[in-house]
Amino acid sequence: MRLELGNIFIKDVKFSNTTRVDSGVLYINKEEILKEIGGDEHVKNIDIELAHPGDEIRITPVKDVIEPRVKVEGPGGIFPGILSKVDTVGSGRTHALKNVAIVTAGKIVGFQEGIIDMTGIGAKYTPFSKNHNVVVIAEPVDGLKQYDHEAAVRMIGLKAAAYLGEIAKDITPDEVKTYETEPILDSVKKYPDLPKVGYVYMLQTQGLLHDTYVYGVDAKKIVPTLLYPTEIMDGAIISGNCVSACDKNPTYVHLNNGIIEELYAKHGKEINFVGVIITNENVFLADKERSSNWTAKLCRFLGLDGVVISQEGFGNPDTDLIMNCKKIEREGIKTVIVTDEFAGRDGASQSLADADEKADAVVTNGNANETIILPPMKKIIGMTDYVDVIAGGFDGSLRPDGSIEVEIQAITGATNETGYVTLSTKGF
Repeated sequence: MRLELGNIFIKDVKFSNTTRVDSGVLYINKEEILKEIGGDEHVKNIDIELAHPGDEIRITPVKDVIEPRVKVEGPGGIFPGILSKVDTVGSGRTHALKNVAIVTAGKIVGFQEGIIDMTGIGAKYTPFSKNHNVVVIAEPVDGLKQYDHEAAVRMIGLKAAAYLGEIAKDITPDEVKTYETEPILDSVKKYPDLPKVGYVYMLQTQGLLHDTYVYGVDAKKIVPTLLYPTEIMDGAIISGNCVSACDKNPTYVHLNNGIIEELYAKHGKEINFVGVIITNENVFLADKERSSNWTAKLCRFLGLDGVVISQEGFGNPDTDLIMNCKKIEREGIKTVIVTDEFAGRDGASQSLADADEKADAVVTNGNANETIILPPMKKIIGMTDYVDVIAGGFDGSLRPDGSIEVEIQAITGATNETGYVTLSTKGF
């Protein structure tokens, strides 16, 4: 499957009387986009504000971050099974507006939602502070159930991203990148001397607002299966979860998965990147056993020599991660696991809730329990009155002067387990 991704780099976003891109500036007709994304009976008010890199702005609580994209050629449309028909995507051509994102915010849905600071120390911990963010603030009707609230805001965000993405359809991209994964037998013939490497992509599916969707299907309902990497780039997977902000995979991350990008960069040179196995993170032991058994079986079926495994979340999913690792290793396949740590504020506690001697190649994206102080901001988009109760916060987190003391798990994307982070490791 071959996908051309046309990137259009945006250097500023402004409100205007027409929605267009002119000389690298994205202009948005606010009334038009509000009309396009409105109408949900569960939401009584929607507003849109802009937040640019360097602005003294705090966005919170953040629910999802989405990059605007549009299908230009080939089957399907963006976000298949949700906004578009259930066609298989991942081929043809797609355009993306880079350096800009839809951020959904507003009244809190669940306690695991996050913060994006556009300047200061907090901005250094989130990759999304580098975007020109189009923030959609949705206020639910009174008494709305959490699940209906999350679903309504999720759809509003996706519609907003699709609306902006349509602008890119007729624009000549600043660059075009081509990604291709051939059928396994063709790929092996083409690269007979290169090790066959796959990616096991663990999706958060524990329920209770910890949900991910694949072609519109709640991933709790799937068994592990195969996807072309380009399907993920084309919107086949979207976020619907409120897992801790630091290591959730917003829809933006699914579209821009760093592990997939890196494996493609080495494809045909150092490795033969044969594809992605998606699997879920379950609550009950029997379901964990089933999914990890299937994942190991698929790795063996593909004849893989090596596998990269990333998880989403922490705690309970650590067991899924280690099960996948040790069962794949038992098939004679080398693994590298990508995770983050919850090692306590002093860094002295056990980093993962589960472990195994076969998990001997580990990439860490940081200790989410590290505590920092976010300075006051001139402007808040959303609200901060819940900060003491979010994951990473505590009684007294929100100080009278507007500063916030929190663990970095409250910062959106701070320790993302696909590596879409700003943290790095320093050797001594």
